Amino acid sequence: MIEERQPVRAHKISLSNRSLGVITGVKDVVSFDLNEIILDTDQGLLMIKGINLHVKKLLVEKGEVEITGKVDSLLYSNIDEDHGKKEGFLGRLLK
Repeated sequence: MIEERQPVRAHKISLSNRSLGVITGVKDVVSFDLNEIILDTDQGLLMIKGINLHVKKLLVEKGEVEITGKVDSLLYSNIDEDHGKKEGFLGRLLK
């Protein structure tokens, strides 16, 4: 049986004046509130921290998210690098 591979989308972040961002290569919005947005991207989980953050536009079929608010930090984490632990990055965040 031949394994069918998903085409790899380009993952790109465009951030203007720390207040308007467009992120491509997004698989899912894991969670979001006014201080943090967590996205599952083609390059791993992306945690965006800031103030008054909003998911302004979500285009699932295109894998694109537009955010607004003041962005303070962007942090990536790969669940696969957690040595097979199911808890992983999200489990540690929710503790």
